[in-house]
Amino acid sequence: MYDMSDTQPVDDWATDYDIFDADYITDPTAVWGELRERCPIAHTERRQSSFLPTRYEDVQALAKMVPELSSADPLVVPLPEAVRNDPVFQEYGANSPPITSDPPDHTWTRRLLLPHFSPKVIDAHRDFTERRCNDLIDRFIDDGEGDAAGDYAQQIPAAVIANLLGVDETRVDEFTFWVRNVLEFGLSEPELRVKYRDVIRDFFRAEVADRQENPRDDLISHLLAATDPDGNPIKPETVVGMCNLQLVAGIDTTWSSIGSALWHLATHPDDRHRLAAEPDLMPTALEEFLRFYSPVTMARVLTEEVEYNGVKMCPGDKVIMNFPGANHDPEAFEEPERFIIDRARNRHIAFGSGIHRCAGSNLARLEMDVAISTWMERIPEFEIIDPEDVTWAGGQVRGPRRVRVRF
Repeated sequence: MYDMSDTQPVDDWATDYDIFDADYITDPTAVWGELRERCPIAHTERRQSSFLPTRYEDVQALAKMVPELSSADPLVVPLPEAVRNDPVFQEYGANSPPITSDPPDHTWTRRLLLPHFSPKVIDAHRDFTERRCNDLIDRFIDDGEGDAAGDYAQQIPAAVIANLLGVDETRVDEFTFWVRNVLEFGLSEPELRVKYRDVIRDFFRAEVADRQENPRDDLISHLLAATDPDGNPIKPETVVGMCNLQLVAGIDTTWSSIGSALWHLATHPDDRHRLAAEPDLMPTALEEFLRFYSPVTMARVLTEEVEYNGVKMCPGDKVIMNFPGANHDPEAFEEPERFIIDRARNRHIAFGSGIHRCAGSNLARLEMDVAISTWMERIPEFEIIDPEDVTWAGGQVRGPRRVRVRF
């Protein structure tokens, strides 16, 4: 969890918001509701000048504002000086294309990835995911209790991503540890962010070098075999960055979504009983889990002065792309603060909006579908052991980190 003991409490969310505030991490919906009424685009000088939109319409519009809002640094806190001065960063940006790239580089790097994340290609990973989920449940089901987050949700995406990339699946715990130090702990401790950013990059440099000598039938090899718009081979460092994206963006986000869904089902027996009795509801329920517990908040950096709805934003300012807040806007969703398991109209933007909408959304949905369905088939009745023991992370990615349940 974050150590934010040195931060000052928020007196006015409109002029001094803090997405790392403990109450905001636990439940930010009240803050969003207040801001929509009196200041739908809040501002703060904490860490750096940034803006927080809370309305669906505004988040959509700002997400599509390219190139005025750059994706060069999509994390919600500033990059450490050591990273900004890194020659590799200066050449390749935040080194995770296409999410850290602006057009034209964004266009062709995203186009390279999309065929590998089509529904048909991704469905080939269903059997592997089902085996992984059942193997995990086998480890604790006879105990009558377990951690739905740490023992289960956390263990699924890292293994699936490793299988997709063709890297060592036995290192799942290491991969998760690295990612948490970049996206979670590293947001408040920059030295961890720098250290494990380099660890991940060096790991993939070695993997890319190996595939150059020994091509396989995996994503790394396929990317190396591709060409850029000029017909030139893809630079190895670009492939390193694209692999970095798969690991960093594909682990924490999805296990947060799976963990949130299992926490919800453990604490809302009516929804749990209905889903157990009506498994055909899963596709609709999955979309509502994504809307209600949207895990990801991204950021954009102003490259020029922009005035939007009377709010002046200057070069270097950040805009926090508050996709979770947008998904709770009553102007866009009926009864947004109520979880409706069979919600018919659900145009959520949990996967983002605009050109940077998540390229891996099909994979995330498959993992959630298999993980939740497998759990419900094998453990249809479960409850939280101690609500006070549940912990949540927030900031860049919001989700439960400890969910002890009995069954």
